Amino acid sequence: MPKVKLRMRLFFSHMAVMVVGLSTLLIIGKLYTPQLFVWELVRLEGLGFNLSLVRPRLVEVFQVAWSRGAFWSVIVGGGTAGLMSYLAARWIGKPLQQMEEITRKVAKGELAARVPPYPIPELNRLAVSFNRMATTLEGVEQRRRDLVSDLTHELRTPLTVLEGYLEGLADGTIEPSPEIYLRLASETTRLRRLVNDLQELSQAEAGYLPIHTQPFSLTHLLSKVTTKFADQVPDGGPSLQLVCSPDLPLVLADPERVEQILINLLGNALRYTSTGTITLRTWVEMGSTRLAWIAVTDMGQGIAPDDLPHVFERFWRADRSRSRDSGGTGIGLAISKRLVELQGGTIAVESQLGQGSTFRFSLPLA
Repeated sequence: MPKVKLRMRLFFSHMAVMVVGLSTLLIIGKLYTPQLFVWELVRLEGLGFNLSLVRPRLVEVFQVAWSRGAFWSVIVGGGTAGLMSYLAARWIGKPLQQMEEITRKVAKGELAARVPPYPIPELNRLAVSFNRMATTLEGVEQRRRDLVSDLTHELRTPLTVLEGYLEGLADGTIEPSPEIYLRLASETTRLRRLVNDLQELSQAEAGYLPIHTQPFSLTHLLSKVTTKFADQVPDGGPSLQLVCSPDLPLVLADPERVEQILINLLGNALRYTSTGTITLRTWVEMGSTRLAWIAVTDMGQGIAPDDLPHVFERFWRADRSRSRDSGGTGIGLAISKRLVELQGGTIAVESQLGQGSTFRFSLPLA
């Protein structure tokens, strides 16, 4: 049995309502109106009018007039109602049909398709929700393509290095030595770190990364992280400085994730700062939202203005010539940004080329 379109179902439902209404009007009018007319004639006779001789004729004439009036009322009213029902069904059905066609396009992969606005408020809200969903899907698909492209690019270098060394060892052009084995181990370590970072970033972007928020003291955590990095600074390298009030209020966040963010930011600062000072500073902002801010300021090479909007993108590096020798995977800042957002904060960067950079992020106070 073929399916009836929504437009036709709406039209038939309107026509059914009209038929029921007209039938009720005709039946009740046919049975009740003549009787009511007779009662009025009797009432007039009670007031002194002599209508006994003409009463049958008056009733007959009234019935004829009522029947003609009812006939034309059905014709005009039914035709008008039918036309209005058809237009209303088309007005509602056409946008839904258009939305169905666009849905099929999106299902086929045409994610740029959008539903136009509609004058019907309910359908327009549905269109807005659909377009928002399509925009989200388009963004997810674009991020997936970017991830595949970036991952392919990042994996190519260590795999090429591994392939070259292994082929050289196999054909005898490279003599086995502890140094060669250390290089091979270094490349496999880089691959493992890249895979781990990608997995963590994927979980963070999907909202699956566990965040265990609790009140804790930033002062103790910042001191621990600063001490840990101070031991890693080479001789003649930059100095680490902590500027933190001892009576800093407690923050509501995940201490392990905050430490991970600080490690990423301090690691980048050390990587791109050869001399000078790296300052870790905190302060409290008491406004409409009570926040604690943590900033990492370095005196390194800085970031060009055109590059600032891309700092928190996956696999982005300010110094591409040093990207692989520096040991970073290019995902740390993207992970840090998502970790800050998952804890209810924001992260930003300020930088001047050749003068250093400041990365700052906020956390809600407990």
